[in-house]
Amino acid sequence: MALIGAHVSIRGGLHRAIERGESLSCEAIQIFTKNQLQWKSPPLKLEHSIMFYKKWQESYVKDIVAHASYLINLASKGDIRLKSISAAVDEVSRCRELGIGCLVLHPGSHGGAGLEKGLMRMADALKELLARTDDAKTKILLETTAGEGFSLGGDLSHFGALLELLDGNSRIGVCLDTCHLFASGYELAPRESYERFVSIVDKYVGIDRVGCWHLNDSHYDRGSRKDRHAHIGEGCIGIDAFAHILTDERWKHVPCVLETPKDGHGDEGNLSILRKLRGY
Repeated sequence: MALIGAHVSIRGGLHRAIERGESLSCEAIQIFTKNQLQWKSPPLKLEHSIMFYKKWQESYVKDIVAHASYLINLASKGDIRLKSISAAVDEVSRCRELGIGCLVLHPGSHGGAGLEKGLMRMADALKELLARTDDAKTKILLETTAGEGFSLGGDLSHFGALLELLDGNSRIGVCLDTCHLFASGYELAPRESYERFVSIVDKYVGIDRVGCWHLNDSHYDRGSRKDRHAHIGEGCIGIDAFAHILTDERWKHVPCVLETPKDGHGDEGNLSILRKLRGY
């Protein structure tokens, strides 16, 4: 079965994230391993890494996914490109130290240079990232986007093109975000539309490369290209979409984590809905 969980804070220490996940009865959690709005952070202390891993092993949280800094843009050029690659290398290194197997990374923006050039830049940056972290097993999960502006990842064919440029490197996967997918034009609620979507994923990426789902409803209509998350069942996607995902055996053991607003009924209320949709 899909592993239900949420993105949780590391405030007070990385190990606190696991405590927060357990308090919500999460089977999987997503965390930042550092301040997501800063290029550099102090290196992890060995005792903190040990405390985190020990706490994780003692918990019933089955899987943990990390999310990379929002500042990273591997499709950029110049100084931002150099900073992005270095920051991504650090993110992978931190995951390796903590025993985290997957790192979610936004594809970035080509900044007006065009799709082809943007994909080439990103592929080259990913090659360098993979080469500089070849001693790590951490997979890079490229997240789908709403397709706003010059961002890459609003069409699943972008990931297919990247995989070709990377010779199908086994450390590259995807994170499917429901709000982003819907905003970029994919329909997920009617069963036939959901199955059509999964066939597109399989065509361009491959089912086995889906390492994580972000579950969130959308404030805006399909194809809006606007990224604004809503509570499950309170947006435009349709509640059936989430039931399809959570009961689909193809996502067995795949973390399905909330990235919904923290106000209102928050994570606790959204998790309750997800468990009902999954059936237990």
